[in-house]
Amino acid sequence: MRRLPKKFIRLNQLKVKNYFYLRNLLKSYYRHRSRVFNRLYGAPQRKGVILRVVLMTPKKPNSAIRHVAKVSIYKTGRRGLCRIPGVGSLPTKFNRVLFRGGRANDLPTVRLTLIRGVFDFSGLYTKKRRRSLYGAPRPESSITHRRRRYRHLGF
Repeated sequence: MRRLPKKFIRLNQLKVKNYFYLRNLLKSYYRHRSRVFNRLYGAPQRKGVILRVVLMTPKKPNSAIRHVAKVSIYKTGRRGLCRIPGVGSLPTKFNRVLFRGGRANDLPTVRLTLIRGVFDFSGLYTKKRRRSLYGAPRPESSITHRRRRYRHLGF
């Protein structure tokens, strides 16, 4: 357990029951905020500008070349590293992008992920499945779902 702040009480003067009760209160009060929360400031997504696109190599058991973008957040001016999902069509310098939380497990210090298909970061048009992750539109040839009772009508 972390040390409790001195300004509250001296723990040796408390009865055991009170100490455990207080400890639980203080744990919730001094809750540790994650670093992703600090970057996003409580919002689900944030808008930013790409400063540069970097190539990174992952940690020990994996080997690859991963694309990562250094992003400056509009509102606060702070910077963070964002993972670029998907293969191909990378964003360039000074592109506006939207990013969310979501770390890359094998890339240290990368705790954010860019969102495709928003602002200047184009979607992957070749994707047929998991399209919403990659910002791909529904292909024209695909048939939308029709309720079974209306299929015989042919529209």
